[in-house]
Amino acid sequence: MTDAPHLPAQAPLAEQPHQIVEREGVRYTLLGTAHVSRSSVDAVRAAIASGEFDSVAVELDAGRLQSLTDPDALAKLDLIKVLREGKTHLFAANLALAAYQRRLAEQLDVEPGAELKAGALDARERGLPVHLIDREVGLTFKRALQRLSWWGRTKISAGILAGMFADEEVGDDEIEKLKQGDMLESSFGEFAQDNPALYETVIAERDRYMATRLRQAGHGALPSPAGGPHRMLAVVGAGHLAGLAKHLREDQGEPAATLAELEHVAEKSSIPWFTILLTSFVLGGFAWGFYRGGVDVGSDLIVQWVLATGILGAIGCAIAGGHPLSILAAFIASPLTPLHPALASGTVSALVEATLRKPTYADFMALRDDVQTLRGWWKNRVARVLLNFFLTSLGTAIGVWTGGLRMLGKLVG
Repeated sequence: MTDAPHLPAQAPLAEQPHQIVEREGVRYTLLGTAHVSRSSVDAVRAAIASGEFDSVAVELDAGRLQSLTDPDALAKLDLIKVLREGKTHLFAANLALAAYQRRLAEQLDVEPGAELKAGALDARERGLPVHLIDREVGLTFKRALQRLSWWGRTKISAGILAGMFADEEVGDDEIEKLKQGDMLESSFGEFAQDNPALYETVIAERDRYMATRLRQAGHGALPSPAGGPHRMLAVVGAGHLAGLAKHLREDQGEPAATLAELEHVAEKSSIPWFTILLTSFVLGGFAWGFYRGGVDVGSDLIVQWVLATGILGAIGCAIAGGHPLSILAAFIASPLTPLHPALASGTVSALVEATLRKPTYADFMALRDDVQTLRGWWKNRVARVLLNFFLTSLGTAIGVWTGGLRMLGKLVG
């Protein structure tokens, strides 16, 4: 395994940040790009047009490539399936990323990730194999969340909501960092900078993942028709260049095993301690109330719990513009779902909302524009379902603390 010499001055990549690593019969040319730069787009297209490469790899997963190349990709989403599978947070994260990219595109007059899109499309037009080497965004997001504390996850959720509502221009400092960094890192903002665990998952871990995918793509690659090793161009964000080259040179593990490790998401604890403690406190409080104070006290505790959680959950749903039946569903579900680890009141009310007011094709197509304005969130049925989920869940959470404190006061009073 050797580092090949840099390209000669007249080559398309001569003035672009790049590294070349040769191992196992493949010469990997790693081209570092800026995700918001027209010169990066031109460099990628020139490199592919030069005929110097036998295959092309890009820092994308299948979902992100589809969103870049298919304007109707979002409209094909089954929102009810997203809710049922508990992927609402992931959908919201992708929507926040799309909103961030939209603001960049409008401000800089260049589509973020245009160089990655150009790499994939130009390679296909020339009949070159295309390898998508990045990890799916949902997996990265899940692995990042499981490394964070409860407070860290709360900050991330708040950041996602803020990102979906934000419409201000992206600051010059942030744009400059993006030119040398990574789109996911920039979209997470200060969280990736201040939290080593999040940085590890969003940046460093993906360096290793993409290096492994490159090695996997290189296995069995045919020698170049021009003679010598197979020549693969890898188009990646400049922030990944050094780490990716290091892993590509040094990693020796079996690619399949490494990918399985980096794609694994730990299952939730089989013992949901918080739910068990909350359920024990609530049901135990009811029982203690009936035992010490009789039917009047026990019934009063149940009514207070139902009203505190149910009313606040219903208010959250109502603020989100929920259908009357969605509000009723929130009221019924909110006292019960905190006692069950697999249910959420926001999911219940959002499912009812999405069923009664099913989003149309036009809602999906207008989503990215509508979420740029406060009014658009209540106008667009897709956005309103998301609001329903978050605000109902928030109302229920406040109700749990309110009802719990009232119950505690009654029991110790």
